[in-house]
Amino acid sequence: MTVRWEAFLETVRDRGEYHTPQEAERTSRVVLALLGAHLVGDVRAQLAARLPETLALVLLNPLQAAEPLTPERFVRATAAWIEGATEATALWDIGAVLSTTADAAGDDLMGRVLLQLPPGYDLLFGRPQPGRRP
Repeated sequence: MTVRWEAFLETVRDRGEYHTPQEAERTSRVVLALLGAHLVGDVRAQLAARLPETLALVLLNPLQAAEPLTPERFVRATAAWIEGATEATALWDIGAVLSTTADAAGDDLMGRVLLQLPPGYDLLFGRPQPGRRP
């Protein structure tokens, strides 16, 4: 089931403690554009289908990545794309967006998403995998 635009942004806004819906939208667009570069095929299409249409298009038309980014490099890349961000604030931004995305995806799809990503992304989504210590 697709999450409504307003509901998705409101959740991101609450989790990220943003002052405006525009901040939540801008952050969501950056994080999902970077994430989309790491996902392929049915998994990316199925995740997009669970997101509001505008954000689904961002995920399906991602920024290009030459190689899969480790979680640390994903944080750095996010910080570089968000004006005024630091790695610490980017980590906060990523957590707000990816945890909301994970909620929309559900456990089964999230398991398949995490299989396509380098180790450690489970923590960025707020879904630590059993048997993994941070």
